[in-house]
Amino acid sequence: MTYCLAIAVEDGLVFCSDSRTNAGPDRVSTYSKMHRFSVAYDRSLVLLSAGNLATSQAVVAQIQRDLEEDAEFNILKARYVADVADYVGELNVREQQKYSGNSAPGAGFNAAATFILGGQIKGHPPALYLVYPEGNHITVSEIYPYLQIGETKYGKPILDRIIRPDTPHETAMRCALVSMDSTTRSNATVGPPLECLFYRRDSLKPFERYFSLEEHHPYLAELRQSWDDNIRDAFNRLPSLETVFSDAP
Repeated sequence: MTYCLAIAVEDGLVFCSDSRTNAGPDRVSTYSKMHRFSVAYDRSLVLLSAGNLATSQAVVAQIQRDLEEDAEFNILKARYVADVADYVGELNVREQQKYSGNSAPGAGFNAAATFILGGQIKGHPPALYLVYPEGNHITVSEIYPYLQIGETKYGKPILDRIIRPDTPHETAMRCALVSMDSTTRSNATVGPPLECLFYRRDSLKPFERYFSLEEHHPYLAELRQSWDDNIRDAFNRLPSLETVFSDAP
């Protein structure tokens, strides 16, 4: 399992992803799920991946191959980010079809992968898309200007409470990290290194604000402790139930 999210704010786009691919009693494996493609002053694109690792790796490898071979269509020839989302969806379906029928019934094999694609192409506004295993995609709304893939339930509440279109990007990045940390606390299959990136609207430059936090990075430790302390403090300040009991017949 994995967890990735992307947030669209007025300043630009925020991306965050974990790097854990499996976690067992004697082995933890990691692999970056954030893939960046950029041509200065023309386009900047980020692809986040979740689901079957072989499928997602194959999709990213084909994107790179199409670039190297100057294929009839590649991400440098797209006019819109939506065109790239269609292309990623087609590659995703094609890779999954290679394995259809190869596993016995009930074997539990699932080749499905899901992606978040975001970025900007010159002449058009930034855009975010969630690309489903079936190849179709959706974008964000003003009410919910974020997308999640993978293990989404634990990190969703903080996004619903904090994120708005006018949220400053630094606040959105901190919120993404809290969302990610909430997920790592509740699910051992999601874990550091945590990657976070901000693309500034209309910059069309290689990504300026990117970092990766290991398990014991001082900032991550401080964020966790501060969040825990403040949640406990907020909980302790909730109204007492004694008022309910006193009103009871």
